[in-house]
Amino acid sequence: MEPTPPTPPPSSQGGPQQGGWPAPGPYTSPGMPYTAGPYAGPAGPGMPGVGPYGQPPRRTTNGLAIGSLVSGIVCCLPPLGLVLGLVALPQIRKRDQAGKGLAVAGIVLSVLSCLLLVTGIATGGISAFWGGVKEGMDEAARSKSPFSLRTGQCFTPDGRLDEYAADVTVVDCGRPHLGEVTGGFKVTGFDKWPGDDTIDEIAEKRCETVNSGYALDTWAVPANIWPYYYVPSAQSWRLGDRTVTCALAGENKPFSGSVRSDATLLTDDQESFLKTVNPIETVSYREPEEDPDEDFTANKVWATELLGAINTAYAGLGQRTWPAESAPSVAALRKELAAASKQWLKLATAADADAYWEAYDPAWEALPEDLGADARTALDLTGTPPARGAGGGAST
Repeated sequence: MEPTPPTPPPSSQGGPQQGGWPAPGPYTSPGMPYTAGPYAGPAGPGMPGVGPYGQPPRRTTNGLAIGSLVSGIVCCLPPLGLVLGLVALPQIRKRDQAGKGLAVAGIVLSVLSCLLLVTGIATGGISAFWGGVKEGMDEAARSKSPFSLRTGQCFTPDGRLDEYAADVTVVDCGRPHLGEVTGGFKVTGFDKWPGDDTIDEIAEKRCETVNSGYALDTWAVPANIWPYYYVPSAQSWRLGDRTVTCALAGENKPFSGSVRSDATLLTDDQESFLKTVNPIETVSYREPEEDPDEDFTANKVWATELLGAINTAYAGLGQRTWPAESAPSVAALRKELAAASKQWLKLATAADADAYWEAYDPAWEALPEDLGADARTALDLTGTPPARGAGGGAST
């Protein structure tokens, strides 16, 4: 069954309108006029086109005009901004685009920037400007947290060495500085904050080993240089900080030059000699503060340790074939160590404090004070020993 077509409504004149349905009247929605008919497009040269809703089509902004303005603002690109602006203007006219004001502004700014650039080059102002910028950038790059320091860097803290430092300035080691980083390590084995005393004890002991490996030629270290380290605080520990940074520092008296003399800078013979002999020097600085009458046991333990260092050095020096120019002086040093060993054995085996005091001076007199100065000179190491008690921090 086919649908029945609707009955045409009566005309306003009382009769049917020819041609069926009446023509629709104009329809308007609030605020949006509707124009019947297809999209007209451009009406001709100089005439705006008509959009689908009777509006002119949106005009695009010329990209070169935008580029000209940006390049004119950026002072290091003024020639580019000038070229882009000059190319953009005819394109805007031909394509009926927006952006003429942008292009003109870009051209003006570019011309001004070019004039300033030429003037700066002629007067040297540009060089001074970039020099200041570079200096500021370098200064910012040198400002670091103490915990970001790396092995071999020389630094000066923002305050005194014996005060808390939030920032340090890294400087060339040839310039005056207060400290030089010898290495570092992470504290392990603790689930919670172990306390300041425990951290200090760990840092002091392990930094001694780190410093010894960094400055093997201890006689080359200035007398006022001592061990130093940065340790985590209770607050930084909670944030995950476990790093101890070891250093050699100058007691708030700046010094110049690096104290580094490790395996990367020494020959095999130099490194072998220093690693063999240095333990004697290191242990000698650990002599107990209490005399044998006050703590006899501690003094005997120390004397025994030094005796072991002497015997180890004697054996180690005899296990290596030394260069011809240093062999005689090394042999002479071994002979002195053999004599010293006999005297230190008496000190280490003393029965009481009186016997200890009796063997004390002969033991020190038998130990060569220069610990092989001739051998060091022959091996091209520092041949002048530091004053007694000075430079001890370099060996620890």
